[in-house]
Amino acid sequence: MSVTAPITQDVHTMPRKLPAGPQNLIGMTREGMREALIAQGTPEKQAKMRVGQIWQWIYQWGKRDFAEMTNLSKAFRAELAQTFVIEVPEVVTRQVSEDGTRKYLVRIAGGHEVEVVYIPEEGRGTLCVSSQVGCTLTCSFCHTGTQKLVRNLTAAEIIGQVLVARDDLDEWPEVGARNVETRLLSNIVLMGMGEPLYNFENVRDAMKIAMDPEGIQLSRRRITLSTSGVVPEIARTAEEIGCQLAISFHATTDEVRDRLVPINKKWNLEQLLAALRAYPKVSNSERITFEYVMLQGVNDSDEDAHRLVALIKGIPAKINLIPFNEWPGAPYKRSSNNRIRAFSDIVHQAGYASPVRKPRGEDIMAACGQLKSATERARKSRRQIEAETGLS
Repeated sequence: MSVTAPITQDVHTMPRKLPAGPQNLIGMTREGMREALIAQGTPEKQAKMRVGQIWQWIYQWGKRDFAEMTNLSKAFRAELAQTFVIEVPEVVTRQVSEDGTRKYLVRIAGGHEVEVVYIPEEGRGTLCVSSQVGCTLTCSFCHTGTQKLVRNLTAAEIIGQVLVARDDLDEWPEVGARNVETRLLSNIVLMGMGEPLYNFENVRDAMKIAMDPEGIQLSRRRITLSTSGVVPEIARTAEEIGCQLAISFHATTDEVRDRLVPINKKWNLEQLLAALRAYPKVSNSERITFEYVMLQGVNDSDEDAHRLVALIKGIPAKINLIPFNEWPGAPYKRSSNNRIRAFSDIVHQAGYASPVRKPRGEDIMAACGQLKSATERARKSRRQIEAETGLS
């Protein structure tokens, strides 16, 4: 399917009138920062070097105060402080689960709030990042989907979530020290609130910052973007970001997927699978992850497992089976452990890895599909949700 323009929504990223005052350097691309410095008065011949210095202070050493950037002259630091700020989202609440999972509620411009989740594991740690306030996709099994979309996050607000988590983990190295190989925050998944491919440019710019070799220095293979199936932007993800790809799949027929993941009505299974087979990055070493939430009596039969295997034939893939994480008013129930195990066995016997994701942070509503900011809740009853999903 060819497109002549990026796929967007009728939302805006920032308040329509930008507030007067200093510009935030967080979230700027290198070129954007260079242009901002030149506009501020930095000589053009010096601008690239100055960008490199400031970039390292912000993204390698985690500094937020120009006064600490000691390889810049005092006069230049004073000029920077008059024109720019280095600001990240404000942490409103921080909850820690019994299993060590951390959930942050952070406040962004306009007083809106989004949730960010850090999941510690042996030898690694994954940060689940949000890309929108709310979500437009209304996936019926997802708590976030019951919160109406407010706006896209800026690149600053997206990469700012990473900086906030590194602050909390006390993971900024001492100035001049070498980065350690073992990291507390070693992976990013764009699986939080929102559909990343409906906010492509800001997600791309934020992830480019995360991958920059003179800053946070995350490998592209340690970043996974999860989409519900915005088909025209899938190839662009490989070309402009180059990260790993995950698909919120969840059903093996259009009839069921239309109900669970309504974007399927726009780009159905046939169109989605064609885009995945053509995905430029797909290979045996860089498999596409299919996320499949297990819903009792909805998508968890042996027939579903066999259909799933047939649908993805020829696509290097692994299947993440996700026990449904229940939330207040949810119209579904989690599949039994025996049913999940039987489903997994069929997929595994067909030659695909089929791990069952261990729910994390359920006690603080931080598990997959449970994120929903406290101040933007659309308080719907179970009956309302069931009516909207055709289950009543």
